[in-house]
Amino acid sequence: MSTIKNLQFKESSRINLENEAAMNDYEARSLDTICMNDTVLRHPWWYNFKYLAAGIVLGVVFVKAEIISWFRIQEMFRLQSFHMYGVIGTAVVAGIISVWLIKKFNIKTIHGETIQFHPRKFNKGQIIGGVSFGLGWAMTGACPGPLFAQVGTGILVISVVLLSAIAGTWVYGYFRDRLPH
Repeated sequence: MSTIKNLQFKESSRINLENEAAMNDYEARSLDTICMNDTVLRHPWWYNFKYLAAGIVLGVVFVKAEIISWFRIQEMFRLQSFHMYGVIGTAVVAGIISVWLIKKFNIKTIHGETIQFHPRKFNKGQIIGGVSFGLGWAMTGACPGPLFAQVGTGILVISVVLLSAIAGTWVYGYFRDRLPH
C-alpha cells in the first residue's frame, strides 16, 4: 500500500512541478508581445505575399518621408529638427486611436479572431533595452523597420547593422530563459 502512495505522491509532485514550470514560462512569455495574440490558423506559404506587399509599400513610404535618412535621424538626436519627432508622434497618436477603436467596437482580425489586450508590468529591462536601442539607433542611423528599406535603396553598408540586429535577436532568444525578467 505504501508503494502505491509513494507512486501517487511522486506523480502529484511531478504534475505540480510541470504546472509550476508552465506558470513560470507563462510569466516569462507574458513579456513577449508577439505571443499575446497567437493564432491557431495555418495558411499556405503564399499567403505571406500580402505581408511582402505591405512591407514594400511601407518601405516606399519610409523612403519618401525621409525616415530612413541618416541625416534626418542625426538631426533628431541632436534636437535640430522636428521632422522625426513629428513622424513618431503621428505614429503614437495613430496607435492610440487604433487601440481605442479596437477596444470600443470589439474589432476582430481579418480571420475573425478576437484581439486581446493584456496589462503589462513595468520591468527594469525595458529601461536597459530602451537605452541600448537608442544608442544603437543614434550610432548607426537605423532602427529595425527602416533597415530593410535602407538595404533596398542600395545602402549596402547597413547590411552589417541588419546582420548584427539578427544576431542580437538570436542571442537574446538563446539566453532568454536565463535572463531576469
